[in-house]
Amino acid sequence: MSMKSFLKGSRRTLRGFWGVLLSLLLPATPRGRIRRAAFLIVLLLVFSSALSYPKWWNSSVDRINSWSEGTLGFNLQVPRFWEKPFMLGLDLQGGTHLVYVADMSNISASEQDASIAGVRDVIERRVNSFGVSEPLVQTNKSGDEWRLIVDLAGVSDISEAIRLIGETPILEFKEQNDEPPRALTAEEQADLEANNAAAKSKADDLLAQALSGSDFVALATENSDDLSTRGTGGDLDFQSKSGPYSELIDQLLSDDMVSEGQVVPRLLEDYRGYHIVRFEGQRESGQEMKASHILICYAGAARCESERSKDEALSLARELAGQATPDNFAQLAQDNSSDVGTAENGGDLDWFQPGTMVKPFEDATQALAVGEITAEPVETDFGFHVIYKTDARPIVEYHLRHIQVNEKTAADYVPPADQWKNTQLSGKQLKRSVVQFHPQTNEPQVALEFDPEGKDLFADITGRNVGRPVAIFLDGEAISVPTVNQVISGGEAVISGNFSIQEAKLLAQRLNAGALPVPIHLETQQSVGATLGNDSLYSSLRAGLIGFLIVVLFMLLYYRLPGLVAVVALGIYTAVNLAIYKLIPVTLTLSGFAGLILSLGMAVDANILIFERLKEELQRGRTLQSALEEGFRRAWPSIRDSNLTTLISCCILFYTSSSLIKGFAFTLGIGVLVSMFSAITVSRTLLRLVSGWRPFRSELLYLPGLNRGKLREDGPNRTETK
Repeated sequence: MSMKSFLKGSRRTLRGFWGVLLSLLLPATPRGRIRRAAFLIVLLLVFSSALSYPKWWNSSVDRINSWSEGTLGFNLQVPRFWEKPFMLGLDLQGGTHLVYVADMSNISASEQDASIAGVRDVIERRVNSFGVSEPLVQTNKSGDEWRLIVDLAGVSDISEAIRLIGETPILEFKEQNDEPPRALTAEEQADLEANNAAAKSKADDLLAQALSGSDFVALATENSDDLSTRGTGGDLDFQSKSGPYSELIDQLLSDDMVSEGQVVPRLLEDYRGYHIVRFEGQRESGQEMKASHILICYAGAARCESERSKDEALSLARELAGQATPDNFAQLAQDNSSDVGTAENGGDLDWFQPGTMVKPFEDATQALAVGEITAEPVETDFGFHVIYKTDARPIVEYHLRHIQVNEKTAADYVPPADQWKNTQLSGKQLKRSVVQFHPQTNEPQVALEFDPEGKDLFADITGRNVGRPVAIFLDGEAISVPTVNQVISGGEAVISGNFSIQEAKLLAQRLNAGALPVPIHLETQQSVGATLGNDSLYSSLRAGLIGFLIVVLFMLLYYRLPGLVAVVALGIYTAVNLAIYKLIPVTLTLSGFAGLILSLGMAVDANILIFERLKEELQRGRTLQSALEEGFRRAWPSIRDSNLTTLISCCILFYTSSSLIKGFAFTLGIGVLVSMFSAITVSRTLLRLVSGWRPFRSELLYLPGLNRGKLREDGPNRTETK
C-alpha cells in the first residue's frame, strides 16, 4: 500500500470516527437524541459501577498502563478510580453499643436541647480523636429523660469504649507558658556527657577508617545513625547553602576545598551530631538574589488592612519609585511600606532562591541589574512593589556523602515546655455562653458569662495577659485563641473570629456542654461480635442476590425483550443506588439492606405497569413507536402516585421512628427515587433505542403468543389477525 492511499484511508477512518462521536453528542435528529441519551446512560453506568466496585476499573487500568509502557514505550497514565469504602453499621461490622442517661435535673427546659447537642458533639470528637471513625451518636428523649445512644463500629472492647467516652466534657482556660524548662539532674547530666563522649569516640574511629582508604559506602551503610541515607551509602545528593545541611557546607568551605572523591580530614558538626563527609563534586544551579522592596497595598489585596483604593496605591507607588535611590531606599521603605515585617529593616528581603517569591515579583527582580530600582511598580496579589536589587550570586550545590553519629541534647531528657499552662478558670465557673451579633458589623460572636468566682479569676487572667492570647480548650483541644485587648472585670467576654452563624452556635454549644453540669451515666452496654456482623451481612447479600435473580428470570420469561430492557435498567438502578450510598455516605445496617431489597421489587413494579400498558396499546392496533409513547404516558400517573405515597411513608418513618427504622426508611426512599429514574428514563430510552432496530420489531418479542408478524414502524392502526 502506498503512503498516499494509507493517508487517504486514515482520513476516511477519522472522519467516520468523528462523525459517530458527533452523532452521539450533537444529534440533529430524534433518533440522534435517543442515541445521545443512551450514551449518557452508559457513562452513568460506568461511573456508578466504578464507584460501587472500583476494583474492576483499577485492575483494568493497571493492565493498560503496564501494556502501554512495555509495548509503546511510555505509560499512558490512565487514572485509577477513587476507592471509597461502604460505611457498615454496628450490626454488620460488629462493635460496641452503649446507652447513656443524661442528668438534666439542674438544666432549665429551654437549655436542654442545646446542652444535649453539645454533649453529643463532644463525644463524637472525643471518640474520633482516638481513631474510631464515623461513630454513631444519637440522642433520644423519653418523657423527661434524655438518652445518648453510642454505636462504635469496629470497637469490640467495651471497657476501652467506655474509657474513650469518659464521663463529662472538660473546658479549660489557659495562658501562654513562659517558664523555662527545668535543669537536668546530676544523673541526667552524667548520662548526657557519657553518651556524647562515646559518640565522639565512635566518630573519631570512623573518620580514621575512612581516611585510611576503607570503603566509605560500606562504612555508612553499617554505621551511620541517619536511617534515611543508610540504604544509599550515606548519599546526601546535591545540597545548597540554604538547605538542611548548610552548617556542614559552611564548615567545608571554611577550609581549603578538598578535591572530588576525597574525605574531609576532620569531623564536621551540626545540631544532629558528628559527620564524616566525603566531597563528591559541585555544580551551579541558577542564581539567587538579594533585594529590598517597598510594598503599597490597597483594600482588597491579600493580607492588607489599608483602606486606600487600588488607584491611590498605584499612584503612591509610582511616586516612590520616582523618588527612590540606593541611598534613600531604606528610609522610604521604613516610612511607607505596608510590609510591616520588613519595613523596620528598610524593606530588606535578604537572599532568596528561584521559586521563593511570587512569580511577578521574582521575574521583575531577575530582570534588574544589581543596584537597579524598578522604574514602574510591580503588581502582585499583595499590592504594588518598588524593588531594589542589591546583590546576586550563583547557586552552588555540593554533592556529599556522610556518616552521621548522633549526639544527645538536654531536650532528650527534658522535653520542650508546653506552649500553654493551666489557670484556675475552667468550665465550672462558666455560667453560660450565647450567640450574639456585633452592633456595627453584624458578625456572629460568642458571649461568655462567668459566675462570681469566675469573674475574679477572669479579671486576674486578663489583667496579666493584655496584648497576649488566652486559649480556650475543650477536651484538650484549643477551640479558640483570642487576644486580650484590655482587663475584663465584669465577668463577661466576647469571642470573635469571623464565625459563620452555624460555627458560632456550635462553639456556644461546646462551651455550654463543658460548663453546664450535664453528667452522663452508663445505662446499658452490649458487644456485637464481628462473626455475627459478617453472618448478617452475608445473609443480607444472599437474600438480595436471590431476589434479584428471581425478578430477572420472571421479567425475561414473561415480558421477553421489554423484560430484558428492564433487567438492564435494574442493573443500572443497583449500581446507581450503591454509588449514592458511598457518596452521601449512608451507614448500611440490616434494616437499610431490607430497604434496598424491597426497593428492588418496587423498581420492577414501575416497569411492569409500563409494559402492561404497552401490551394493551399494541393489542388495540397501535404501531410500536406509538404504543411505546402511549404506554409510558398512561403508566406515569400510576407510577408517580404510588411512589409519592411510599415517599411520604418513608419521611414519616424517618422523622418519627428509632434509628433502626430510620435506616430502612432512608434506603427505601433513595431506592424509590432512583427507581423512578430507571423506569421512566433508562427503560424508556433503551426501548426507544432497540425498537428502532429492524431485528427487534417482531411481535414475538413484545406480545408472546399472539401475532408473530412484523410490527410496523408507522402507518395507520391495524386490526388483529386470528
